Amino acid sequence: MDPEIGNLSFRKKESWKSILLLAYQSLGVVYGDLSISPLYVYKSTFAEDITHSETNEEIFGVLSFVFWTLTLVPLFKYVFIVLRADDNGEGGTFALYSLICRHANVSLLPNRQVADEELSTYVLENAREAKNKSRTQNWLEKHKNLHVVLLIVVMLGTCMVIGDGVLTPAISVFSAVSGLEFSVSKDHREYAVVPITCFVLLCLFALQHFGTHRVGFLFAPIILTWLLCISALGIYNIIHWNPHVYQALSPYYMFKFLKKTRKGGWMSLGGILLCITGSEAMFADLGHFSYTAIQIAFTLLVYPALILAYMGQAAYLSQHHNTSYQISFYVSVPESVRWPVLAIAILAAVVGSQAIISGTFSIINQSQSLGCFPRVKVVHTSEKIHGQIYIPEINWMLMVLCIAVAVGFRDTKRMGNASGLAVISVMLVTTCLTSLVMILCWRKPPLLALSFLIFFGSIEALYFSASLIKFLEGAWLPILLALILMSVMFIWHYGTIKKYESDLYNKVSLDWLLTLAPNLGIVRVPGVGLVYSDLVSGIPSNFFRFVTTLPAFHRILVFLCVKSVPVPFVPPAERYLVGRVGPPSHRSYRCIVRYGYRDVHQDIDSFESELVSRLSDFIKLESAYQCASNPKEDGLAVIGSNDESIGPINGKKVRFLVEENDSFEVAKGVRDELEDLMEAREAGIAFILGHSHVKAKAGSSMLKKVAIDFVYNFLRRNCRGPDVALRVPPASLLEVGMVYVL
Repeated sequence: MDPEIGNLSFRKKESWKSILLLAYQSLGVVYGDLSISPLYVYKSTFAEDITHSETNEEIFGVLSFVFWTLTLVPLFKYVFIVLRADDNGEGGTFALYSLICRHANVSLLPNRQVADEELSTYVLENAREAKNKSRTQNWLEKHKNLHVVLLIVVMLGTCMVIGDGVLTPAISVFSAVSGLEFSVSKDHREYAVVPITCFVLLCLFALQHFGTHRVGFLFAPIILTWLLCISALGIYNIIHWNPHVYQALSPYYMFKFLKKTRKGGWMSLGGILLCITGSEAMFADLGHFSYTAIQIAFTLLVYPALILAYMGQAAYLSQHHNTSYQISFYVSVPESVRWPVLAIAILAAVVGSQAIISGTFSIINQSQSLGCFPRVKVVHTSEKIHGQIYIPEINWMLMVLCIAVAVGFRDTKRMGNASGLAVISVMLVTTCLTSLVMILCWRKPPLLALSFLIFFGSIEALYFSASLIKFLEGAWLPILLALILMSVMFIWHYGTIKKYESDLYNKVSLDWLLTLAPNLGIVRVPGVGLVYSDLVSGIPSNFFRFVTTLPAFHRILVFLCVKSVPVPFVPPAERYLVGRVGPPSHRSYRCIVRYGYRDVHQDIDSFESELVSRLSDFIKLESAYQCASNPKEDGLAVIGSNDESIGPINGKKVRFLVEENDSFEVAKGVRDELEDLMEAREAGIAFILGHSHVKAKAGSSMLKKVAIDFVYNFLRRNCRGPDVALRVPPASLLEVGMVYVL
C-alpha cells in the first residue's frame, strides 16, 4: 500500500497560504536545532584529529562530507522518504512502532483488543492482505524473541532522544556563548563562557513552566533572521575569500580527504555528523505541521542557508591557515558585525534548545502513555495549542544534567562527541523501523526495503563507528544515560506487564458479583462507585478485596478501564465503550475510555459529566433498540455524541442518532434506571483504586528480585501514583491495598 493512501483521509486540504504559514512557523519549532549546527561543526571536526594544511585538501574534504551528508540524510532520507511513514499525521519513534504493531502482531503492550480495531484512526490491513502476509511478517510474528528485540530497539531510540535533550542545549548554548572569547583575554575565557552558559541554561529551564506558547511567536522570526544572517555571511565569505570553493562539493574530495588523513579523517567524522543534528525533529514534530510545509521550509530555505554557511566558513578557512584562535564559527564573521551576530546566535541557540526540550517532554509523555515509562506529572501549558506540555520532574533533571555537562566538559569537542553518538543512534533506529514499515505497511518488495536499509544504514553506521571510537572522549555519556534510562523503562514495562497478567489471572467471575445480596450483609450505599482497573472484562481483584474488607458498595457501580491504544488520537465520539455488567436491576456497568498516545486526558470534572452522560445515552438507546438485554455481559457499545453512532462490538453494528431532546417513549424501568443514575450522581462519585505492593515470588533469580523488589518498587514509590495520573480528587479516593507476587 502506498503511504499516501492511508494518510490522505486524515490530512485536511490546505490552501497554499496556510501551507506557507505552517512552513514559516515550522522554522522555530522544527529547524532550531538543525539551523545552529554551523556554530560547532568545523570546531568539533578540526579540534584534534586533523589539521588544515596549505593545500586546503582537509578543508575541502570536510566541506564535501558536510554537503553530501546534508543532502543524503535530511533531504533524501527524511524529507522524501521517512516523512511519509507517519502514523495518521504523527511522527517519531513510537509512531513508527505503533504503525508496525497495527499491521503485525508484534506488540508486547497489553493495550490492544478487538474493539480498538473499530476506531476510524485504526488503519488495519484488509482481509485480502491479512491472508497474504509477507514472509517477513510471518517470521516476525512467529519468533517472540524478535518482539522483545523490536521493543528494545524502540526504547533505545527513545533513550537517545532523551539523551539528546541533555546534550543539545549544552553544546548549542556553549558554542553560541563562546563568541565572547574574541573580547575576553585568553586567561579568562573559560571563566566567562562557562558561567554565562550555565546562567542561560538556568533561565531556559526555569521558564519552561510558562509554556512556549507565550513567546512562541518569536521563535520563527529568530530562526528566520539567523538563517538569513548565516546565508549572507556565507555569500560574503565566498565572494571575498574564495569564489572557487564550490569545487569542494564534488564527492572526489571526500575520497581524497580520507586517503590523505586515513584514521584521523575517519575519527573526525564524529564532528562532521553534527551538521545533521536536529534532522530527526522534522519527523518527530510532523504532527504539529504538515508534510508539505516541512518539505517546503527545508528545501527552499533551511537547506540552501546551511550549505551557504558551511561553504562560506570553508572559503574563509581556505585563506586563513594560521588563525590566532582555534577554528570556530566566529572567526569567519567580520569584526564590524560580530556583536549583532553573537546576539542572534545566542537567541537561536535558545530556540533550538527549546525545541529539543519540548521534544523530550513529548516523547516521555508518549512512552508513559504506552506503559514504557514511570508515571510523571504532565502539565498542558496551553488550552489552544495541542502538544504544549511541561513535565516538572523531567525539566529539573534535564537542567541539572545540562549544567553538569557544560561545567564538566567545558569543551565543544567532547560535547560534540557525546551529542553525535546520540544523534546518529536515533537515526539508525529510525532507518531500521522505516524499513519494516516499507514491508509491513506499504507492502513494498523486501528488496526495496533492504536497499533503503543498506544504503542509509551504511552511511549512518560509518558515522556511528567514528563516534563510538570516541568513547573515552565524551561518547560514554549518552551510552551511560541510555543504559540507565533503558533499564528504568524495561523494568517498568516488565513490572507493568506482570501486574496486568496477575490481574487477568486473579479476576473474579460475574457470577460472584451477582450473588452479592443484602442477605449476605452487603449494603448498597448512595452514589456512583468507579472501580479503576486495567482489565476490559471480568471483575477485578481489587474490587473483590474491597467488598470482603468493607461489605458495601455503591448503588451505581462502574468498572472503569482508562487505556491508551496504539493510535495517536481517538475521536471523542469513539472514546467511550459502554456495556452492562449483569441485569439492569443490578445497576452495574463497564466503561472503557480510550486515549491515543498523543491525546490530552480530560479534567476530572468534565470526565465525570461526560461519563454520566454516556451511561445515560447507553441506557436509553439500549432500551430503544434492544442492543443488550442478556443478563450476562454482552458486547460493549460505542457511545457517541450528536450525529454519532452506537453499535455492539460483538455482532452486527447498528447506526442511529443521539438526539438532544429525546423523542421516544422510555419504559418505566428505563426511567427508573435513569433517575437512579442522576440521584447517584448528585450523591457523589467515589474513585476506587488499588494501592499495590509488588514483590518477586520465592525462588526467583537474583536479577528478577533486584529488578522487582528494589528497582520497580523504588520507581513505583517515587513516581506519580495512578490517582495523580488520572487526576482523582483526594477527597473522593478510596484505595485498596493489594500485594502482587510476580
